[in-house]
Amino acid sequence: MESPRLSRLAAILIQLQSKRLVTSTEMAEKHGVSIRTIYRDIRALEAAGVPVCTEEGRGYSLGEGYRLPPVAFTEAEANALITAEKFISRNKDASLVQNYNEAITKIKAILRYKDKDKAELLANRIAFFQNYNNVTTSNYLSSVQLAITHSQAIHLQYEAISTKTTSERTIEPLALYHTQENWILIAWCRLRKAHREFRLDRILTLQVLDEYFEPHSFDLMAYFKAILEKGNTSQS
Repeated sequence: MESPRLSRLAAILIQLQSKRLVTSTEMAEKHGVSIRTIYRDIRALEAAGVPVCTEEGRGYSLGEGYRLPPVAFTEAEANALITAEKFISRNKDASLVQNYNEAITKIKAILRYKDKDKAELLANRIAFFQNYNNVTTSNYLSSVQLAITHSQAIHLQYEAISTKTTSERTIEPLALYHTQENWILIAWCRLRKAHREFRLDRILTLQVLDEYFEPHSFDLMAYFKAILEKGNTSQS
């Protein structure tokens, strides 16, 4: 049927814009079709003038500079964003809350007028009681995220959880996870010459350096599996 295909082509365009590289397998699984169908869809997009670039054996991307116009959210999608806003507003990292609030404001700006009223109604009818007093324990998450994606070293002062002693060290940030209301940074510690974990709320000072390191081949799920097998973590 033509209508489902048109909807799928639009969805594939959005998917291609959301990542630098998307594989045919990812697209096939997301849209519930065969890889052969995806190949035909890619050819249809190319025939329509969309600059789809193929990296042999790796996947597809959109040509540099090609952008879709702002998308229209469904009411259910807008509701999901409003709900996420309530969760994130109670996060203990101030930088995450600030950046998400700015992003959600931009998202709300493209909602249709009737959806804006509904979004406002829903926002006033959802409560999230974790960290209800809006306690802030860190302001480093956004800086750390940028350091991870740019492979920039970080110098920090850190207070150890167990001994309460303070140390200075330079680390190579690799990944983040959230547990029990705390953000944990996984990094290669140049002082210990090993992977170490740092709670953001225990960092006293943090400076992202103008020093770039060679990106690590790091698999977060494999790291967690190894930690579980050892039966402990390596928090500093």
